[in-house]
Order: sequence, then structure tokens, then C-alpha cells
Amino acid sequence: MAIVSFTAHPRDAVGKGAARTLRSKGEIPAVIYGHGREPMALSLNARDLDKMLGNIQAESTVIEVTVGSMTSKTLIREIQRHPIRRQILHVDFQSLVAGEKVTVSIPIVLLGVPEGVRLGGGVLDQTLRELEIEVDPSDIPDHVEIDVTNMVIGDSKHVSDLSLPVGVEVIDDAETSVAVVAAPRAVIEETAAVAEPVEGEAGAVAEPEVIGRGKEEDEGEEAEPGKKGEPAKKSEQPKK
Repeated sequence: MAIVSFTAHPRDAVGKGAARTLRSKGEIPAVIYGHGREPMALSLNARDLDKMLGNIQAESTVIEVTVGSMTSKTLIREIQRHPIRRQILHVDFQSLVAGEKVTVSIPIVLLGVPEGVRLGGGVLDQTLRELEIEVDPSDIPDHVEIDVTNMVIGDSKHVSDLSLPVGVEVIDDAETSVAVVAAPRAVIEETAAVAEPVEGEAGAVAEPEVIGRGKEEDEGEEAEPGKKGEPAKKSEQPKK
């Protein structure tokens, strides 16, 4: 389990105006809550926060937040960012208590190079990158690993194939795909081309033959309005 330490400061002013003022000074507003405690408003140094977040898995790393003489083990539950500039606007910390399970997402790491990639030119696709689990805060694993070395083209690994420490309960569906080794794109396209029926071959759909056309269609004439489908009348020839 990864644990890092971070120092924060209490703040009294709350609200949008106070938060904007705080951010203009290089500080980020935050709050710590949980386990029956009153939410505490905090101020975090923006530079220190960016540095910490660049070196941890924020969703699954236990952070010991020190405020004055009090230290609390926490998890980051939400990081609010500006939709365009991606600047951090606010951080929510949840206070943790040993024995009280929490839900977290941990990274899934693939080990090895599949046989289907090395020898068959296949493509490895990791279809699930994080695993959602329920676990005691003191037992949160940094990540979960799965060996893909023996996978050949067409093979797949699922959540049920993952090996996890005792006490970790998986929330994701056991049949959810984790990794797949697919055939090379060129083979897929070639197979699709062969499957298409060729004109004249068995299974090909022939275009219906036109036996005959009416005079109007042959000559490109339009039917007289109101008389669609009626045969055209021959003009009478003067009798000699």
C-alpha cells in the first residue's frame, strides 16, 4: 500500500469569492470529511499538490494529511478541474478508519509479451485498465498484475483470471474482459474480402433481368397526369 504525507492549512473563508481569492494566491481550496466528523475546510499549496499528484495514483493512494497537530489518513475522492485550462479548482479528501472498508480503483498491469504478438503478429488490446475493489484502507494494493505471456491470437483474459490478495473484494463483473489478443488488421481485412460474394460465383446475388419495357419507358415519355398506368392512345390516321 502506497502512503504519502501532505501538509494542509485550515481556512475560515468559504464560498466562490473566497475560493477565487485563494487560487489567485497559489492556494487550492479543499475539504476533509468522513467517519462522522464535521467537514473541515482546508487550503493546499498548488505547487506542492501538483508535485504530489504527479507521483501517485490519486484514486488508490492513502494520503496522510497533517493540519496543525492533527494527522488523518485519507483518500482523494474528487478533484475538480477547470473544463478548459484543466487547473485544479477543489479537492475532496475522505477520512479513513482501519477496519472500515472503502471502494477504490487500482491499476491493472499486464506482464509479458503474448505469444500471439511475438510469433503471430497479433495485437494486444488492454480493454480494462482499472479494477474497482472494496478493501480495508490498510490493505489497499498499489496495483494488480496479470501474466499475458501465453496468450495466442483469439485468447482473452477476464476479471475472473486476476489474482488478488486476501481481503480484497472485486466489484467489477467477473466476466468483464481485461485483455485480448486480436489478429493483425491485414488478416482481418483479407478474411472480410474473401467472404464477400463475387459476381458469377455461387452465393452471389444476381441482378434481375429486365424482360421488356413499356413504350413510355423506352421513349422516356411521361404518362399523362391523372392517367398513370394507362396505355398511350395511337393517333388516328386520316382515311384515304
